[in-house]
Order: sequence, then C-alpha cells, then structure tokens
Amino acid sequence: MPSSDPRKIALDILLRVEDGAYADLTLDAVLEKNPRLDPRDRGLATELVYGTLRQRGRLDFALSQLCKTPLKKIESKVLWLLRLGAYQILALDRIPPSAAVNQAVELARGEKLERATGFINGILRNLVRQHEKISWPSPDGNERAYLEHVLSVPRWLAQLWIRDWGAAEAVALGECMLEQPPFTLRVNTLRVDRETLMDKMQAAGHEVRPCQYAPEGIVITRRGSSPLAGQEEGWFQVQDEASMLVSHLLDVRPGQRLLDTCAAPGGKTTHLAALAKNEVRLLALDLHPQRVRLIIEGAQRLGCEGIEAKAWDMSRFPDFLEQKSFDRVLVDAPCSGLGVLRRNPEIRWRRTPPDIPALSDLQKTILDNAAMLVRPGGRLLYSLCTLTARETWGVVDRFLADHPEFVLEDLRQETPAAWAPLFDERGALRTTPARCGGMDAFFAARFVRQALP
Repeated sequence: MPSSDPRKIALDILLRVEDGAYADLTLDAVLEKNPRLDPRDRGLATELVYGTLRQRGRLDFALSQLCKTPLKKIESKVLWLLRLGAYQILALDRIPPSAAVNQAVELARGEKLERATGFINGILRNLVRQHEKISWPSPDGNERAYLEHVLSVPRWLAQLWIRDWGAAEAVALGECMLEQPPFTLRVNTLRVDRETLMDKMQAAGHEVRPCQYAPEGIVITRRGSSPLAGQEEGWFQVQDEASMLVSHLLDVRPGQRLLDTCAAPGGKTTHLAALAKNEVRLLALDLHPQRVRLIIEGAQRLGCEGIEAKAWDMSRFPDFLEQKSFDRVLVDAPCSGLGVLRRNPEIRWRRTPPDIPALSDLQKTILDNAAMLVRPGGRLLYSLCTLTARETWGVVDRFLADHPEFVLEDLRQETPAAWAPLFDERGALRTTPARCGGMDAFFAARFVRQALP
C-alpha cells in the first residue's frame, strides 16, 4: 500500500530523483496512486520534495557546519533524511523544530537505519540550537559564495551566471529560481475564450488573473477545493506564459504548412493549431515514440485538427520530407533547461559544465536540418528554456555564419509595443523571472529564408 506519511513519500521520491527520475513526474505518479491522502499531507509532501531539491545547496552548507563527517561520505539515504529535517527546521515555520527532528529519527527507524538514528538526532538537534549562529555568505562582495551556499546554485553555474549577466543580475536570478513558479494556464481558444474560463474558475472557488502578456493566458493565484473548471472539456492547457509567447512569434496563418521539430509533449503544437483556428497542416516530430503519443492525446483532448505526429530524431535530416516545403518551422530544441529550475529543481544538480557545449552542438545540428525544410520567404523559429550564452546567441551566430540564405528578424517590429521589455537589443525574446513578471526564462530568435539568386 502507498505510504500516507508525507515525509516517507518525500524521502522515497528524492531517492528516486537521485537515481535519475524527474521530480514532477514521480511526485504526480505517487500522489495519483494515493488518492485518499489528506490534502494537507499532499501539500506537505510536495513542499518537502521541491523545497529540499531547490535548497539543497543551502541545506548542505548548514549541515556541513555541524557535521564532522564530510557530507559526500554519508550514506545517501541518511543524507537525504538530514536534508529533509534541515529543510523543515530552516524553511518551514509551521513545523516545530522538535517535531522535525523526531520525525526524521522515526523515519530512519522505519527505513531500518537504527544505527544512524543517534547521528541524525545529534546533527538536527544541533542545527535547531545553532542555526541562527551560522555565518552565511553575504551578497555584497561575495556573490559567488552567496549564490552557491545561500541560493543553492552550483558553483560552476554561479560563475557562469555572473560572467554572462553580471553579479547583481545573477543574484536576482538565483533568488527567483528558489521561488515557487506561478501556476499558469493557456486557454484553449478553440473551445472557450479567456473571460468565460476566468468566470468559470472564479465560480468554482479559484482566484485568477489574466497573464500580463500572453492574450490567452491566466494565472491561478489561489486554488480552491474544487477541480479546475473545464478540465474534462479541454478548455485549457497547463503552460508557462513565456512558453505561450513562443507560438505567437512564429506568425502562423491559416492555410500554411507547419513543422514542429521537437514537439513533445505538444503544448506549443496545439497552441499553433489554435492560433490558426485548425486551418493548417501541422507535422509534429519527436525523438521518443512514447512522447509522440502525448502529442496525439493532447491534440485530441483540446480538439486540435490537422496534426500528424511522428517519431524522428532531428539530429538526422528527415529524408521522408521534401526540402523547402514548409511555411513555418519551429525548433524548440532540447537544452540545458536552466531557465526552468523552479519547475525542475533537480536539473541544477544534474547539469555539468560539459553539457553546455554538447547541447549547443546538438542544437546547431537540429537547426541546420530544420533549415533545409523552410521554403523561400518562410520563417524558422529557434527557442529554448535556458539562458546560457552558448546555447542562445552562440548557436544563432554559428547558424547565421553557415546559412547566408537566412536573415535574423527583429521580433520587436512585429509584436505588440507592450511586449518591448521581453526582447533584447538584437530583437530576440529573452525572458527571465526577475525581469518579466515571474515567467520562466526563455530565448527565441526568428529567421526568414531569403530567395537568393
């Protein structure tokens, strides 16, 4: 039987994440198997999983001040028990520190770690007594250490952000990445308008507001106890506001032929169909066959028509397609995901410096292959949920150097004036949660294929 103890649930999920699982998918699956779990316990389990992952660097810094044994030498399960206890002590005011300690010890016993209970009890009780005396790095003059030990940004990433964004912006970014992201929905305009869905949500007891930029976006600012209105009817898709903006930038028109090259799970694919009022032919490709099914299921749920989905590895040219045959091509490329650390906090502990150049080479290869499919006068949009220089402008500039038939477009010239703060000096979309009202960090650049002689 699934456990009803939120701390046990959190520990099991954190151990799976350490073995390579994704926190959001694993948590959803575990909670789905335990539908009778008290909502308060569901909330606590969720808080413990995401909070402990987001603040792991801060927790480890605090524990290392009190533990004579280097943390890397502590048994994995014991270390996660310490982190769970430390998170409750340092971050959750509503849980008495003594309860956090006692629960950690009892959970250790339940995990057949009786031999470690004294160690866990001693460290956590010492943390309760000493946590106000810990000397935390200051953001003034020691930004790298502050990012690493207070904001839980791995050292290599802290150094990268300081280099690319400057110390002050890096700190602001690190602070935002510790926060819970907004819960945003894209209204499925094929079936309902935004005002109607907002009225239905409010009538169901939810507090909502419109997104600042995306015309079909709404933010759930507080969820009520009832299900979200329109869930069964396919009235919405869970999607961040920055992600919603990407489809608008492709400038789709009814009657066009579209290609979404790295499409799963299909949020942008179905958005493109909705923007064109189902009056396009849209081919969606993805590397993994099981994820292709998600595209098909999502299209059916939302009432999207004209979508064909197929498994294909875009690191190879899709030789079953005719060159220069698409009006619009979207490359929402696989990337480091460093722009969505709030939603996928495990990424910050999985990525390593060598990942960035390897991913940028893959992105360039996919972009090269996709470019061959764009007709003269057609547009190619490159987007990512990351903010590293090498994956963003680094790939764009390499692509332009190799493809003189493509010209970079200034997206500021064809978007609403109110969107101006979302673009950089070269006219690419460049959002961060600190600058752009809490939306995820995204990058998007658009090219047009010239009819060269």
